[in-house]
Amino acid sequence: MKPILNVHGLTKEYDMGEVKVNALRGVSFSFVAGEFIVILGPSGSGKSTMLNIIGGIDKPTSGEVIYQDKDISKASENELTSYRRQAVGFVFQFYNLIPNLTARENISLAAELSDNPIPVDELLERIDMVDRGDHFPSQLSGGQQQRVAIARAIAKNPALLLCDEPTGALDVSTGIQVLRLLKHFNNVYGKTVAIITHNASIGGIADRVFHIKDGLIDKIIANKTPLIPEEVSW
Repeated sequence: MKPILNVHGLTKEYDMGEVKVNALRGVSFSFVAGEFIVILGPSGSGKSTMLNIIGGIDKPTSGEVIYQDKDISKASENELTSYRRQAVGFVFQFYNLIPNLTARENISLAAELSDNPIPVDELLERIDMVDRGDHFPSQLSGGQQQRVAIARAIAKNPALLLCDEPTGALDVSTGIQVLRLLKHFNNVYGKTVAIITHNASIGGIADRVFHIKDGLIDKIIANKTPLIPEEVSW
């Protein structure tokens, strides 16, 4: 199957006064449509930097990020905005919901950015939040807020769903619910899902696991039989 994303020789340098920090040091890989990927690495390994560049939030120092034959690493700001709106959904550790909008309104706001959104009512049903759709974030638990955040990311109907420590602020049982939901959207809608985490146990549910160390991909491991979230040993 043709890759949906190809990355070649990706580097990222940050100037910290007189010191240069090499966050990424020549990373190359590809994502295939419909894959569920877990990116593992300790703090400072470069995994968040890599996700931000893939998602069009940041630009590399050098290298290419090819999405559907277009090099987004050389895209203009307007082109990157369009890419983020149409092609990429983001899920973060902290839910970043708009506090004065209900769950339904948070999801609807994202759906309005897309030319081909997924219906909001359908998403509320899939995240088991139909009866909480008119509640504000302050009236929801952490797990419920994260479910809304995932639905908001999916509402645009993006090809890529990029998740930065989506279970990091949750207890084990709630984290499993969130992983189950991400797997559900991966299976039902065929989205390519990439999760970055420091929790090695989560790697068991992935089709492939990318191990990042010191700004380089140390190894990529394919799971012949990925686990379901309930089988993860936290």
